[in-house]
Amino acid sequence: MTHPTISRRGALKLGTAAAGVVAMPFFARSGFAAEPIKLGSLLDGSGALGLEGKRMIETTEYVVELINKAGGLLGRQVKVIAYDTQSSMQLYTQYAQQLALKEKVDVIQGGITSASREAIRPIFGRSKTLYVYNTQYEGGVCDRNVFCTGTTPAQTVNHIVDYALKTWGKKAYIIAADYNYGHITASWMTKFMKDGSGSVAGTDFFPLDVTNFSSAISRIQQAQPDLVLSALVGANHSGFYRQWDAAGMKGKIPVGSSVFGLGDELTTMDASTTNGIVTCYGWYNDLPDAKSVEFVKGMQAKFGADVTDLSELCTATYDGIMLWAEGVKKAGSVERDKVIEAMESGISYEGPTGRVTMDGATHHTIRSTYLARPKDKKWEILASFRDQFPADTAGACDLLKNPKTNKQFTPDLKG
Repeated sequence: MTHPTISRRGALKLGTAAAGVVAMPFFARSGFAAEPIKLGSLLDGSGALGLEGKRMIETTEYVVELINKAGGLLGRQVKVIAYDTQSSMQLYTQYAQQLALKEKVDVIQGGITSASREAIRPIFGRSKTLYVYNTQYEGGVCDRNVFCTGTTPAQTVNHIVDYALKTWGKKAYIIAADYNYGHITASWMTKFMKDGSGSVAGTDFFPLDVTNFSSAISRIQQAQPDLVLSALVGANHSGFYRQWDAAGMKGKIPVGSSVFGLGDELTTMDASTTNGIVTCYGWYNDLPDAKSVEFVKGMQAKFGADVTDLSELCTATYDGIMLWAEGVKKAGSVERDKVIEAMESGISYEGPTGRVTMDGATHHTIRSTYLARPKDKKWEILASFRDQFPADTAGACDLLKNPKTNKQFTPDLKG
């Protein structure tokens, strides 16, 4: 099962939306004598998002090591200066200012939640520090200083909803995290359901510290939907899936999720809990492609055989660093404006996820995505979608024509 590429003409309509512990820096080392190129990393190695952040931090170390072993960039080593932001917005802003103003790094790779991205994005804009955001997210960021490598709803969530409408039914109940990612993704879920002649029986939002979902499960039972769409986020929210299974709902109402499996859910949860939850991402660690297998083996060789919970968050981090590196090589410089111009030129590279191309107008990637569900702790690939265009962001963003745009856009539910 494949779908055709979404062209720029298929760009979707959007509207404007309003936009304290000692850290342990990691330094990539090699034998270069020239002044190193500084890559700043801001990721949650601990806290509510520590499970996801740990693997992204490891991927950063791994990729920079590959670059340095291959000769570095412009004859210089790349040095990583990384801080554990500990799932704290205060630490995100504190360390962002430190990296930009004190360390004067050449690029920032980091941020996991959309809240963390929006907390630090203005800091890097003011300091003119290039920022690459490597997380699948709700889409819509349109900022010349920022490049986004994670998948967006037009590349993934639409396929989950399309599958649900064709397979499960027309009536959905949405549960999501109570911050901008959850709210905007819920809006996309609603839009895609309505575009497919479906309906939404109810929508609930939950702060990231919520662990008890019994009342939500009761509301879903009362609403009697054909399916549940989840945009829950983080370790605390993973409790929903266990409680859903324990309530006997697993076999009654199917679940599709825009986030499930990006952490260690498949390794820590019972197969009876995880089996059948439909997801869509730009990469799964069970893809058989040669470069995908090479990435998994390389990470396991460096960090241990127990590294089996890799996800799109890891490969998007890989892509973000490599696309930036390609930009540096093409520009022949680490100067921000020259690298931006090079990355806007439509550069591509082949990595664990296949061919990834940076779309110059949106600063988002064109890439393959995959529909999959867990089956006995492995990912069963249901469909692949080649060269998916970020049509949601492209519905409002063209940085080649309007380079001064600095907004985040949201779905136009009236269109």
